[in-house]
Amino acid sequence: VLFVRDDNDPNKFHPRITAQLNFMYEALYDSDKEKFNRLYNDYYYRRNNNFWYNEAMKKLPVLVQATRMLVCAEDLGMVPDCVAWVMDQLRILSLELQQMPKDPKVRFGILSRNPYRSVCTLSTHDMPTLRQWWDEDYERTQVYYSSMLYRGGAAPHPLPGWLARDIIANQLTCPSMLCILSLQDWFALDEKLRLPDADAERINIPANPRHYWRYRMHINIEDLIADKEYNDAIKELVKLR
Repeated sequence: VLFVRDDNDPNKFHPRITAQLNFMYEALYDSDKEKFNRLYNDYYYRRNNNFWYNEAMKKLPVLVQATRMLVCAEDLGMVPDCVAWVMDQLRILSLELQQMPKDPKVRFGILSRNPYRSVCTLSTHDMPTLRQWWDEDYERTQVYYSSMLYRGGAAPHPLPGWLARDIIANQLTCPSMLCILSLQDWFALDEKLRLPDADAERINIPANPRHYWRYRMHINIEDLIADKEYNDAIKELVKLR
């Protein structure tokens, strides 16, 4: 299925989202793929840009001006051009994840190219933690290990604490204004402190309505403060900023 019939008008059709991953798309001639892609890109990325820009500028300026806090957008996934227009005009920070690069030509984001007006992170509440991501796809992890961490040989699994430290250190030295990491990703540094089961550290799985806000910190704050070795390791990393 490349097109979906409109619910309100049976004579109208919409391009199916991510239709390019469908076997029917692969069966098209190259010339037909090009025509379909033109329709698809116009529908999802261009046709309604001005409409959504104007809608955003009715609401977002009021929200941005209502607080002295910095505002960050979750500008991930399918992002039409109008999002960048609004963010630039309102000075809203972008969200930068190396595993989800905004440049379609690269597999992993180049941290040194992060814009200053951005927040760098490794995972969000709706994503796998760093430890989970590391074991999701061994081939992808191997490419990251070789090309982003510049290490030879096979990538170790599960993610060892020393390698988590290297990954976090790279994030901290990028040019983003802020680097904000989840507690679970900080815990990945210490193999004694983190939970044995990486899946138990996941917060939300958006596709599963029964899995939401599951994670609870498994150590009390007093014990965490008293862990001098762990806190010294974090201090050393933070100094890199």
